[in-house]
Amino acid sequence: MAEMLEVSGITKRFGGLVAVNNVSFSVREKEILSVIGPNGAGKSTLFKLISSFLRPTSGEVRLKGERISGLAPHIAARKGVVRTFQETTIFKNMSVRDNVIIAHHLRSKASLVGFFLGTGTATTDEAAFGQSADEILKLLGLAQLADETARNLPHGHCALGIAIGLATDPSILLLDEPFAGMNHEETMRMVAMVRRLRDLGLTILLVEHDMPAVMKISDRIVVLNFGQKIAEGTPSEIQANDKVIEAYLGSEDEAIGL
Repeated sequence: MAEMLEVSGITKRFGGLVAVNNVSFSVREKEILSVIGPNGAGKSTLFKLISSFLRPTSGEVRLKGERISGLAPHIAARKGVVRTFQETTIFKNMSVRDNVIIAHHLRSKASLVGFFLGTGTATTDEAAFGQSADEILKLLGLAQLADETARNLPHGHCALGIAIGLATDPSILLLDEPFAGMNHEETMRMVAMVRRLRDLGLTILLVEHDMPAVMKISDRIVVLNFGQKIAEGTPSEIQANDKVIEAYLGSEDEAIGL
């Protein structure tokens, strides 16, 4: 299986603090790879480095062999590295459908002036974006909420964030704690949704604290502790790894699925 994303020796220093220290791994096409670790392990910083919200002190990130480290975040997104956030709604006073339509503009053919003037290209784009938004909402089971105001969605309803990410036609989708604020039943529905997206051909990288969900959803897992990678492998390999167990000491064993 080909590698979609390669992280090579990535390091980020903030003054004397080394938040991420020489971390390397790859994400293969059409797989779900999860990054886990105790609080303060460097997961959020790593995510920001991969999505170009931070510039690395050293090392690099490559997408399909092309270096993307140091690019502006919107340029990295146009190339296919798209990150969703825990705060899922971008425009809270707009409808769910309009939020998804707006996200399509990252790949529009018409210019901003063209949309303002209503040119033929802009009109074609708008029609295509509306159709695509409807298809995405149907795929994610959100069609019945298309006209709902985004701020009225329940807390922890991350499907809109995923819909917005899909609207950009990503090569790899980065999910930041997609199961935060959900009960078990909601989490299992989202696990099934994300796995369905993988089965449809999407590559997914996620950071998550819900270890039962991580163990259920992941093809492979990378474990960070104090900014360093301490383990990488399948869920069963991670559950049996002594370094991982030691890193999570002080928590209940069940926290890592043991």
